[in-house]
Amino acid sequence: MLVSPSLLAADFLSLRTEVELLNKGADWIHLDVMDGTLVPNISFGFSVIDPLSKIAAKPMDTHLMVVHPERWFERLAADGVSYVSFHLEAAGRRTSALIGQIHSLGMKAGVAINPDIEVSKLFPYIGKADFFLIMSVFAGFGGQKFIYESLDRIATLRAEITRRGCEALIEVDGGVSESNASALRQSGADVLVAGSSVFRSDDPLAAMAALRQA
Repeated sequence: MLVSPSLLAADFLSLRTEVELLNKGADWIHLDVMDGTLVPNISFGFSVIDPLSKIAAKPMDTHLMVVHPERWFERLAADGVSYVSFHLEAAGRRTSALIGQIHSLGMKAGVAINPDIEVSKLFPYIGKADFFLIMSVFAGFGGQKFIYESLDRIATLRAEITRRGCEALIEVDGGVSESNASALRQSGADVLVAGSSVFRSDDPLAAMAALRQA
């Protein structure tokens, strides 16, 4: 599996050091962008992403928890972001068009949903999106407890992707740790987003390795 630690859980007073740590042990670097409207929290924007892009050696994976994700695409592309996901709840009928916009800028496109959205609502975008982000907590805050019903949702989505003969990664975000990583892999997850379980570990490099090998 791939490991994409969430910078939201990092020590922002030592951000360069934290990013250098991820350069050594992560597969992707996950950037949680929140606007205070789609979700109740505000995280960070280009004041962080712009300088980060100059030192990030691993692909940047940006999760847009914002009402108007399309306003971010061009500048994210200019910063060299590789993966961009936005919420189905924000895009609605514009989802296919936004996937196309992301592709036109040379980035991989992902569609995200919260735990209260039926996973079947992602099915129309199989064959269009490069990856799907299943939230295993409600988007907006770090440190929440993993919702175990997410395992069934991941398995359902993986089965449908396989049935259609398509290729798409399934990314999981929220409460991910070594204790549930194996179950996530068995359900069909490909990319694990982990915040607290990496940055609050006594040995973050070992924590990332354990998640990858679960």
